[in-house]
Amino acid sequence: MHTFEQTIKIIIMKKSIILIISLATGLIAVKAQTGGISKEMLSEIQKEQSASPANRAIHNAIAANSIDALAKNHQNAGAFDTWFSVETKSQSITDQKSSGRCWMFSGLNVLRSNFTQKADSLSISFSQAYLFFWDQLEKANLMLQGVIDTGKKPIDDQRVQFFFKSPIGDGGTFCGVADLTEKYGLVPTEVMPETYSTDNTSKARSLIASKLREYGLHLRDMVAKGRSASDIKKEKTKMLGQIYRMLQLTIGEPPQTFTYAFKDKSGKAVGPAKEYTPQSFFQEVVGGPINGSFIMAMNDPRRPYYKTYEVEYDRHTYDGHNWKYVNLPMEDIEQMAIASLKDGRKMYSSYDVGKFLDRQRGYADTENFDYEALFGTTFGMDKAQRISTFDSGSTHAMTLTAVDLDAEGKAIKWKVENSWGASWGQQGCLIMTDRWFREYMFRLVVNKKYVPEHILKVYDTKPIMVMPEDPLFLPDL
Repeated sequence: MHTFEQTIKIIIMKKSIILIISLATGLIAVKAQTGGISKEMLSEIQKEQSASPANRAIHNAIAANSIDALAKNHQNAGAFDTWFSVETKSQSITDQKSSGRCWMFSGLNVLRSNFTQKADSLSISFSQAYLFFWDQLEKANLMLQGVIDTGKKPIDDQRVQFFFKSPIGDGGTFCGVADLTEKYGLVPTEVMPETYSTDNTSKARSLIASKLREYGLHLRDMVAKGRSASDIKKEKTKMLGQIYRMLQLTIGEPPQTFTYAFKDKSGKAVGPAKEYTPQSFFQEVVGGPINGSFIMAMNDPRRPYYKTYEVEYDRHTYDGHNWKYVNLPMEDIEQMAIASLKDGRKMYSSYDVGKFLDRQRGYADTENFDYEALFGTTFGMDKAQRISTFDSGSTHAMTLTAVDLDAEGKAIKWKVENSWGASWGQQGCLIMTDRWFREYMFRLVVNKKYVPEHILKVYDTKPIMVMPEDPLFLPDL
């Protein structure tokens, strides 16, 4: 029992504690809110705004027009030089339609160009639908097996999240072209043409991704319950059977054999039709393994040059090759590209294609648009800073076909075959100034015969493993 005085003291003490807690909570709340936009801060921001007639005129113009139309630098909008001192033989332009398969279109463009170098009178195109079927099945297996491999990690683990966040996609790199064609071969376009779902990939991809996530949870449950590896493999095989069916219905059944006669450029058969398998056709048109014949060079100014890197889990097939590259200054990349083009060899290359691109003219130049003048500010990040902050990175693969050199052998401008149809840009091609090329070009795949010995030695060293979440390791679309 407390005396009356003790009871009063206890009540006062409790009220003091409550008051202290309330004050502390209030201070915490005030501290937490100091990062918000206060009335004072908003007033300060609004004071900085100009109500001048010029500012109103700019607002009215932007409200009714596209930013690019208003920012276009008309001093740079006239005719530009389309002549190239070094140019490979032209070929028909492809169209990836509403899909993210630029990596495949560019890679197959390189392969058919290499073939016509040996058989100049012949015309050929390879089926993207055929290779896409196997790409999607292999990526589905890569995701499911990755989920199994990480099955004991928590669901919020970074690597587990990597597989569930993007179970399947239609983007990729040249490494996928090499692995898939060596494993599954090639077929001509006539043998397996495009379908609605290859031209428009988003719906089928989202449905397959949803199914893979569902399957992934089931496989994690099997791992958690200690099911045997053989049971898990059997279940995964069953799951891939359903994915195969979804691909079969949307893309078609890949042929095991087919009959084909090569044609000249007028479309006339040049010999009797022969029966092929996709693998024997690959041997005839490509002639041997692609892996081991090339290097991938990248320009990433954030990392030390003359080092080789490998991107973990960044591949198209579980049993294939991770994306491996040597990091080089643009000067070295340009010299290898020039050597290849002088020998008539096109190359897979990738870019941040949306930056400063005049789509109507098919012309990329850092002076195409003056965004700074329009908005009264500067955009001052360099290439390394743009990569680090996700402001820039490789977004699109195209086939490098030509370069224009000055009297000293330095590049003035470059040309690529795009995969947006023959009516786009410069008859399906894109011309880019060298100053744009150096800022927004990222990846080049070049045959080893055009690579200097000291760079080949670097490429053959043990690579530094890097993570696929890096902002520069997005797939080409």
